[in-house]
Amino acid sequence: MKEKIKAFLESDLLEKYLLGNTSRLETSQVERYIVMYPEVRKNFEELQENLEIFARLHSLRSPAGLKEKILRRIKSQDLGRRKFRRFAIAASITAFIFAGSSYFFWNQNMSLMNENTIVNNRIQNLEADMKQQLEDVRNQFIVLNNPQTKKFYVNGNAKAKDLKAVAYINPVKKLSYINVRSLPNLPEDKVYQMWAEVNGEMVNLGIIKKIEDRDRLLPLPYGKNAISYITIEPTGGNNSPTVQNIVANIKY
Repeated sequence: MKEKIKAFLESDLLEKYLLGNTSRLETSQVERYIVMYPEVRKNFEELQENLEIFARLHSLRSPAGLKEKILRRIKSQDLGRRKFRRFAIAASITAFIFAGSSYFFWNQNMSLMNENTIVNNRIQNLEADMKQQLEDVRNQFIVLNNPQTKKFYVNGNAKAKDLKAVAYINPVKKLSYINVRSLPNLPEDKVYQMWAEVNGEMVNLGIIKKIEDRDRLLPLPYGKNAISYITIEPTGGNNSPTVQNIVANIKY
């Protein structure tokens, strides 16, 4: 029985249940185990509490003033449409006198349609960004709370002695993240840049900016026998890593 409970806890069913991603059969199994086994119930309550804390710490905020901008644009479009309808009625009555005005109204209509398309595209892009961020938060939660996640402590070499980071690698979920907690200061013309060598391909992960959130997790591309590097590069970053300026590496 203990092996059965252990196998259940090592799976990700509790995390999936919390996030609403279980099938009907899985939901029934999870709820049965929560009721029947105190160990499962305790683990579920801890995960639930962790998720609430994690969600509060990583709550997503819409860009400042976005709602007001959208409302102003919608009101402006409504006003424009009312004006256009009035113009259209007048034009239909006096079309035989002002035939040339048809182009003006067509142009007004196209302008309104273009503005409406721009607003809709911006809203769709915002929704896509928020979905992506939510998915990233979900993956971070799974990685941090899954017992199969491996933790690797990373220290800088002689060129960056105070560099400290922690990598979280989950081979089952094929997810990996790194938390850079400390970066030594660099001259103004130098920056830190992160890379990953995955399946024989070097991937540029971008410049590591000043650490403002010590708990922030940066995604790492997952791959078998992958290696991640942190290098010192000129301001603006490089297209390829400067090998002699590697200050830390992680094999995972």
